[in-house]
Amino acid sequence: MNAVSKSVWITRARPGAEATALRVRALGHQAIVTPLLAVRNLDGPAIDLAGVGALAFTSANGVRAFAAHSAERSLSVFAVGAGTAAAALDAGFADVQSADGDVAALAGLIARVRPSGIVLHPGARALAGDLGGALAGAGMTARMVALYETIAEAPPASFLDRIAGLDAVLVHSPKAGWRLAEILTARPAPRLVVFCLSPQVAETVSKAAAGRVETAAFPREDALLSLLQA
Repeated sequence: MNAVSKSVWITRARPGAEATALRVRALGHQAIVTPLLAVRNLDGPAIDLAGVGALAFTSANGVRAFAAHSAERSLSVFAVGAGTAAAALDAGFADVQSADGDVAALAGLIARVRPSGIVLHPGARALAGDLGGALAGAGMTARMVALYETIAEAPPASFLDRIAGLDAVLVHSPKAGWRLAEILTARPAPRLVVFCLSPQVAETVSKAAAGRVETAAFPREDALLSLLQA
């Protein structure tokens, strides 16, 4: 299969979906960007940075939302993975460290470095992991600020009619996985292979009406895309 061009549905929210599409096309596949989620920044007062010694980001969306809310770029940044770290560097942060893993790996990195002051976690209104709880367990002080939310995006009916003929779908988050499972319940796609970023994502689609579910060896997009070539 690795020599055959596949039709690949990309479900993540924009603008990340467009970056993923470029990588999929570079591998010789057809990338179909039809997000199941959309990102919307939340309005609110200026972010309170009093006592904050470092920022922790679990997604590139969190980086972009913080950058839209605050001009602060001198704080140290801890990022969950390479994509989030790259977004922080692009936003103008200079001191960026990547955990190259999941939320647990990020908490472990921060606990080892032990930055002084509060660790601020700018993120989504509905969090996928408990970074604050993990850091509290390590004797550190963390605070979360909700700067954006992800909302369901409804694909057009003309696209949904094509799902059964697609080869693969990439799922980057549990929320997108739940939405995909709902869609496949109504529109089974027995030949569609579901490629998931992590075991947590795979769990949401484990009973979906699709061909099979595969999980990346590591929660990184490089590992996810390598499944297309396997």
